[in-house]
Amino acid sequence: MRLVDSHCHLQADRFGADVELVVGGDRRAGGARPPPPGGGPRASHPALALVERLTWLDPAHGVHPHDAAKVDEAGWRRLAGFGPDPRVVAIGETGLDFDRVFSPIEDQRRTLRRNLALAIDTGKPAILHCRSAEGRRDAQDALLGELRDAGFGGASVAAAFGGRPPAVIHSYSGPVDYARAVLDLGLALSFSGLVFRPGEETSAEVASLVPVDRVLVETDSPFLAPPGAPRSRNEPQYVSITAAWLGDARGANPDELGERLVAAYDGIFRRGRAR
Repeated sequence: MRLVDSHCHLQADRFGADVELVVGGDRRAGGARPPPPGGGPRASHPALALVERLTWLDPAHGVHPHDAAKVDEAGWRRLAGFGPDPRVVAIGETGLDFDRVFSPIEDQRRTLRRNLALAIDTGKPAILHCRSAEGRRDAQDALLGELRDAGFGGASVAAAFGGRPPAVIHSYSGPVDYARAVLDLGLALSFSGLVFRPGEETSAEVASLVPVDRVLVETDSPFLAPPGAPRSRNEPQYVSITAAWLGDARGANPDELGERLVAAYDGIFRRGRAR
C-alpha cells in the first residue's frame, strides 16, 4: 500500500542522529513523502534546514499553542515572514490546548488568530491542534468559534483556497457533532495513533463520515505511537497501522484507500517548488 504520513516532527531531537534512516525506512514501507515536519518558534527553522537536506519533505510553519506565550512581536514578524516561502506548504501547527495549558489561553487564542490570518493570506492550509481536558470539549467549541469568526466556512476563505480545505484538524479527537461542524466549514480531518486510546472510540464513527478527499492519516511522530510502534520513538513508517484502522472504519479496500489518502494529501498541501 502506498501511503503518506500527513503530520510528523522529523526535526525532533529524537531523530537527530538518524533522520535519513528514518525517512528511508518510511519510503521502503510505502510512504510517498513524510510531510509537514511541524512548526513553532523552536521547530520551524530546524524544519526548513531539514528540507534543505531532504528536498522531498514538505514543511509547515507557525506557532504551536504550547509556545504561544513565548513569541513577542518581533518574533512573530520573523515567523510570519516565512509564511510565503514556496517551500512551506501549511501554516502551523497552531490551535488550542486547554488540557496542558503550557501557555495562557488568551495567548493561545491570539496566536491562533494570527496563524489563521496568515493561512488565509498565503492560501496555505492551517494545521490545527485541539485538546480539551478529559471529559470536556471546551477547546473544540472554542476552536469552532475562532474558525467561524475568521471567516472559515464563508465565501472569501473558500475563494482564497480555490475550494480545497483551508485547514486540517490534526490528530482528530472529539465528539461526532464537533466533527460534523468542522466538516461543514470545509476542513479536512487527520487520524493518528490517538484513535487507539481509551476514550477515543467516537473516532471510528467520525472516520466513516469524512469525504474521501478530506481524510488523512498521520503518526505525529515521535509522539502518539499506535499499537506495535515504539512508544518512545514513533516513526513515519508506522502510519500503516493507523491506515489499516481507517480502512476498517471506512470499509475500504486497502490499496485503493492508500491511493486516495495520497491523492487527498496532494490536493490539500500544494507544493511551490519542483521535486
